[in-house]
Amino acid sequence: MTLHYPQARVIVTGGSGFIGSHLCEALIQLGSEVVSVDNYLTGRAANLDKVADHPRFRSVTHDITSPFVSEVDAIFNLACPASPVWYQRDPIQTMRVNVLGSLNMLELARHNKARILQTSTSEIYGDPTSHPQTEFYWGNVNPIGVRACYNEGKRSAEALFFDYRRMHGIEIKIARIFNTYGPRMLPDDGRVVSTFILQALRGEPITLFGDGRQTRSFAYVTDVVDALLRFQATPGEVTGPINIGNPDEVTMRDLAERILSLTASRSKIAFLPLPPDDPRRRRPDIDLAKKTLAWSPLVRLDEGLRETIAYFRNIVG
Repeated sequence: MTLHYPQARVIVTGGSGFIGSHLCEALIQLGSEVVSVDNYLTGRAANLDKVADHPRFRSVTHDITSPFVSEVDAIFNLACPASPVWYQRDPIQTMRVNVLGSLNMLELARHNKARILQTSTSEIYGDPTSHPQTEFYWGNVNPIGVRACYNEGKRSAEALFFDYRRMHGIEIKIARIFNTYGPRMLPDDGRVVSTFILQALRGEPITLFGDGRQTRSFAYVTDVVDALLRFQATPGEVTGPINIGNPDEVTMRDLAERILSLTASRSKIAFLPLPPDDPRRRRPDIDLAKKTLAWSPLVRLDEGLRETIAYFRNIVG
């Protein structure tokens, strides 16, 4: 089956969240019928204001750890808190969403003969000993650490998806998303971009963990959504996993200084101890995405940061 978005009935779990809401908007623009399924733990109804009244859009309040019944052609499974602050707040529920939620969405896909895309994460690579990370790297994860509810939960979900493909022949896609940023990030989610921007705008110290030399690679949300749409529309034999992210690697110190410059903030930098199991380096190898999806990120970091800063200025006032 080849997915044609103008004719597609699409479910987006986590549809009121940061990435999910941007994805819902893009799907509506492509002509799909879209249902957002969300329990609003970290999602916000206001994120869907642009599509809330659209005749091809519907929002359903539901926790996917319970079964969900609907007619559907394609599922984007984004439901799960994605920042350490939120997924560590209730680690058992985080694991339930990743395992039981994935099982319920896989059953929905099996019942409808629908294809399903799982948004996995760069966290499955843990604190990597291989750099940059390719899809063939199995990771270096602490299975009993404070982050395990998320990274081991996502690893378990990937295993379930491939077992469902092997046993039931359903069409699956696994997207391993690296650090993503942009408008609609939660201000209190503890992610580094939103934290640094808000600290700079409020004139508070910029809190750098460790020595600030640890790295991340940041993709703007519209680039990530574009990759997910392309991936879901690939032929059935294309399963992934495929890394989705920006290969431009920056240190946390450099990120802080960029944000200080772009906000014209007088905030100072304060150094704090490194959290447990915090990865030292993170950078995707995106050769597979380039080859398979004809995709690479377009938005440069400073450009995306300006858009994100403008969003948070409206929140801070």
